[in-house]
Amino acid sequence: MNDLKKDIVIATGGTGGHIFPAVGLVDYLNKNGFNTIITTDKRGLKFIDGKYVKNTILINSSSLNKKNILISLCKIIIAVFKSLFFLSKKKPKFIFGMGGYGSFPICLAGAILRIPFVIYENNLLIGKTNRYLIPFAKKIFVSYKEIQGINIKYKSKVIIVGNILRENILNYSKINKDEILSKLNILVLGGSQAAKVFAEKLPDVFIKCKKNNINLKIYQQCLSEQEIDLKKKYSNNNISYELFNFTFDIIKYYNLANLVITRAGSSALAELLNCKIPIISIPLASSSENHQFINAQYFKEKGFGVMLEEKDINNGLFNLLQSIHSDKSMIKSIESNQKKYSDKNVFAIIRKEITKLFYEN
Repeated sequence: MNDLKKDIVIATGGTGGHIFPAVGLVDYLNKNGFNTIITTDKRGLKFIDGKYVKNTILINSSSLNKKNILISLCKIIIAVFKSLFFLSKKKPKFIFGMGGYGSFPICLAGAILRIPFVIYENNLLIGKTNRYLIPFAKKIFVSYKEIQGINIKYKSKVIIVGNILRENILNYSKINKDEILSKLNILVLGGSQAAKVFAEKLPDVFIKCKKNNINLKIYQQCLSEQEIDLKKKYSNNNISYELFNFTFDIIKYYNLANLVITRAGSSALAELLNCKIPIISIPLASSSENHQFINAQYFKEKGFGVMLEEKDINNGLFNLLQSIHSDKSMIKSIESNQKKYSDKNVFAIIRKEITKLFYEN
């Protein structure tokens, strides 16, 4: 493709679940001769690692809030006009929409200006933004063939690429392997924002584990305002722990853990799957169209992890941890299933498909 202009705009939503795959994609494309620019909203800026992303444009948009629909529409329209101005000035060859409402105005502006775009969906249920955009997209790249919610008339647009992840995740190999699991080194993740409910409910479960002679250490992501209470609870009950807020060096904690308790965001699950770390997923009940439950259910069915609903945390999680501590067969079965899966070919597939689209246009 040396004879073609290689400017690509990566349009993404503002959560870590959208930003992290976008950063992985940018890193790969930049290393392979493309010029990339990420567009996101103000939420996304704090999740962008400057080591990999040099060009970022801020375009704030809005979800379609039914309670304040006029305000939402005004914000979206303004964002579309800003996107039209940006794209007219930049004139990229291609747009890659990563999902989330922050990606909508750029992709829609691209359709208006006849700039081809593809969209990416890593959930098991296609998101609302991608559902609106798919009629105009050249292709929709998906992580799993079992994806739900795509109209049959768009099936020809579906390309299964796998999960777009950062290169250090795709190439991850655990350094300190704890095959015996005599001690549960539990990593608690709450998504890019951390899960408030985890800080409220999980410590009591871990205290109960400690009182029942379950040896554990906790590595917990939390909000800064939760640290004081968590430190007090863990210290007073002689529980070994380490707390952290958002970090770009999540691999440090992947290497320390032999079990993870997490929400069921698609990016987090995909990272843990490729890093071969057993998962207890607790989906966010209020997630849009309950998509986290669908993600968690799929991982449970594939044997990649265990699912626990939030309402069952108090009793269900203790029973589960007690079972894991006394019988390692469940963990070994999960690890065995995870080892059969890999997304290492994701970028080779994407490059092949993008090359086709470049030459078509």
